[in-house]
Amino acid sequence: MSTILFISGGEVIIVVLVVLLLFGAKSIPDVARMLGKGMNEFRRASDEIKREFRDNTSDITDVVEETKNELNKEISEVSSAVDEDTSDMSPYELNDETSNHESDTDEVESDLKKDGAVSREDSID
Repeated sequence: MSTILFISGGEVIIVVLVVLLLFGAKSIPDVARMLGKGMNEFRRASDEIKREFRDNTSDITDVVEETKNELNKEISEVSSAVDEDTSDMSPYELNDETSNHESDTDEVESDLKKDGAVSREDSID
């Protein structure tokens, strides 16, 4: 025989026999009907609890959605502002600016090499 939830076939037969002895053959359909009604009531109660939970949390989900929409709006505004600011600059201008900066540092370095190290005392004069 097969095993269902750690109960072997022999144990299932014993449980069925005990139920027959306790309730009798005539009352078993009534017991089954009561169990069915109880299960239906339990299902209805759990569905109602789920519905009430959804109804009560709908306000919270609405607030979360509003906040999410506002944040997305702000992000798009900031993104478009950044795009506008950077659209004026071309990559060629950026390269020109960095090359000018590099040439300035090259001039300073060459001046230092010519003059030698400068101390604070020399610059005070």
